[in-house]
Amino acid sequence: MSSGIRATVTFSTPDICPIVEHATAAGATVDSVVTSVRPSADARSATEFAIDEAVETETDLTPVFSHGSTQRYRLTHEDGVSCPCECLGQFGCPVTRYVAREGRLTVVFHAADYDELQTVVAELRDRFPDVDIKRFVRAPAGESDQDTVLVDRSKLTERQLQVLERAHEMGYFEHPRRANATEIAAELDIDPSTLREHLSAAETKLLGDVL
Repeated sequence: MSSGIRATVTFSTPDICPIVEHATAAGATVDSVVTSVRPSADARSATEFAIDEAVETETDLTPVFSHGSTQRYRLTHEDGVSCPCECLGQFGCPVTRYVAREGRLTVVFHAADYDELQTVVAELRDRFPDVDIKRFVRAPAGESDQDTVLVDRSKLTERQLQVLERAHEMGYFEHPRRANATEIAAELDIDPSTLREHLSAAETKLLGDVL
C-alpha cells in the first residue's frame, strides 16, 4: 500500500498568480512562499514571499522585511479562489515547493492517494486550463525502495494512444519484434511514416514522465 503521491504541475500564464506577475515584472525568481491558515471567517489568508528586487507595491502587497537586496512582501488574499495555491488549499493540499520564474509557475504538492489526486487535478484543470502535469511520483510501499512513477496518459492524443496500444499488442516493442511498422500501419490503415511519427511523439511524452 502506497503512502502518498507527489505531484509537480506548471502554469504558463503570469496572471495565474499575483506573485508570478510581480516576479515576472521584476525579472526575478520567487522560489519560496509561506502561506497562513485562515483562522476565522472574519480573517483573510496571507502569503509572504521574498524577492531580490524591489517591486511596485499595491493595496494587497505590503513590504514587511528588508535585508540587503532581499525584500519580503506580504500578500493578502481576497475571498474565493483566484490562484492554484488557493485551489489546492481547498483540498487540504499545501504547496510544498513553489517556483515563479519567467512568467511560469511550478508547484509541488502531495495527495494522500490516487483518488484524491484525480479530484485535485480535475479541479485544477477546470479552473486553470493551461495547467501542465509534469510528474506524479508514488511513495514506495512498506520498506520497498522501488521508485514508482505515475505516467500521465492524458498527454497523448487519442490517435497516439491508439497507435501505441496496437503496437504493443502486436509485439512491436518486444525483442525480437513480432511485428514491424509496416504491418502495424496496415492494421491501422495509415502510412508507416505516420505510424512512426505517432510512436515517436508518444514515446517522447511518456519518457518525459518516466525520466
